[in-house]
Amino acid sequence: MAGMHKRNTGPMRDSLRCGAKTRKGTPCQSPAVRGKARCRMHGGAQGSGAPIGNQNALAHGMYTRESLALQTHIRDLLRDGKKFIEQF
Repeated sequence: MAGMHKRNTGPMRDSLRCGAKTRKGTPCQSPAVRGKARCRMHGGAQGSGAPIGNQNALAHGMYTRESLALQTHIRDLLRDGKKFIEQF
């Protein structure tokens, strides 16, 4: 009696498909996670993705507004000091 069981596959077949590309370059055929455009393997799983607030950009602080202003101020002081020495 194998194969005689009626399966409820309608919702699975009707669900949206993942929009990611596979390594072969073909579109992923897995169903997308509810409310998202990707399947669980391509970033639709809960907790996947980059952290909120882009914490990755806070690695060293070298390009913060304050740091850039300080670098500009130091550069201006050095330039003025060189001019003063040349005039003296």
